[in-house]
Amino acid sequence: MKTVVKQVAGIDVAQKELVVSLGKMDQQWTPKIVGHKTFTNNSKGFNELRAWVSKQCEDQVEVRYVMESTGVYHEALAYYLSGEGCAVSIVLPNKISNYFRTLKVRTITDKSASEAICLFGLERKLDDWKRPAPLYKTLRQLTRERDQLQQELNQLRNQKHAELAEAEPNEGTLIRLDKRIKLLKDQAAEIWEEIREMLAKNQKVSATVKQLTSIPGVGALTAVTVLAETNGFDLIRNQKQLTAYAGLDVKEKQSGTSVRGKAQISKRGNRHLRKAMHFPALTAIRHDVHFKAVYLRIVEKQGIKMKAAVAVQRKILALMYTLYRSGKEYDKDYLQKIQIEKNEAERRQTA
Repeated sequence: MKTVVKQVAGIDVAQKELVVSLGKMDQQWTPKIVGHKTFTNNSKGFNELRAWVSKQCEDQVEVRYVMESTGVYHEALAYYLSGEGCAVSIVLPNKISNYFRTLKVRTITDKSASEAICLFGLERKLDDWKRPAPLYKTLRQLTRERDQLQQELNQLRNQKHAELAEAEPNEGTLIRLDKRIKLLKDQAAEIWEEIREMLAKNQKVSATVKQLTSIPGVGALTAVTVLAETNGFDLIRNQKQLTAYAGLDVKEKQSGTSVRGKAQISKRGNRHLRKAMHFPALTAIRHDVHFKAVYLRIVEKQGIKMKAAVAVQRKILALMYTLYRSGKEYDKDYLQKIQIEKNEAERRQTA
């Protein structure tokens, strides 16, 4: 009888249901899917899922629950399983999609997706998911709420602009639009004040925000958003992982010499993090010599301004992580200082 050495429940999470594939691996490292079942995405379904997995699995071997990061729909399940003491791993969607392409599967369904997640968990050594710190969780909720208000505010401003452009604008409509605009602006200001109060009570996070805002173009809201979406960079191990987590990693489609698709960012990541880097990059390009040089070099080489702007977004995001790890602030003259030190060293050697 073969001994089971690893057990994984791969879960394809949707808004209303959980499609689960259960897999095992024996001592010969052969992965095998042993069961499928669908549960509702609520507390009742969570309990039924746990009971089903316990009945199907070996008691002496830990079961790892693996799922994709799918907006917010996976969070309630992750919190539940973590609270029950289960091993939980949450994987970026681009990793699963890349792995899916290596499988001999032609049709993508919820069932095949859960199988892919399960096999991925069996074949990889995955990190344990950690609950976000309460401070960062609250900051994430607030920054996302404020972003939603800003979107609604922009829509109302566009409506007002369109109304004013008409031959005979309706005064009642304009009055109601102004009231709604004022309400949203007041609510956005209220949220920002709440964020400021939270930062004032936590000196460590406040100092980190100050450190990150030393980068040209990065304001306090951007710094708070990045920290909130990454749980204070606790989810991140290196710059490459951070880039992929934001969906700013580049994907290319190539096949032999005949197929060469245009390189583009994957967008298979945290859209809030990706969106937060847009305006900081544009500001940095205008006001910082280093980032402007990066932008112009790529535009000159590729001829695509958006691609160059995305490259600056990646650099700023990576720099934020580097500064956080080093505990230093941004030094615009860093490269120049390095070159001066290098020239001085060469001068001493030839003297």
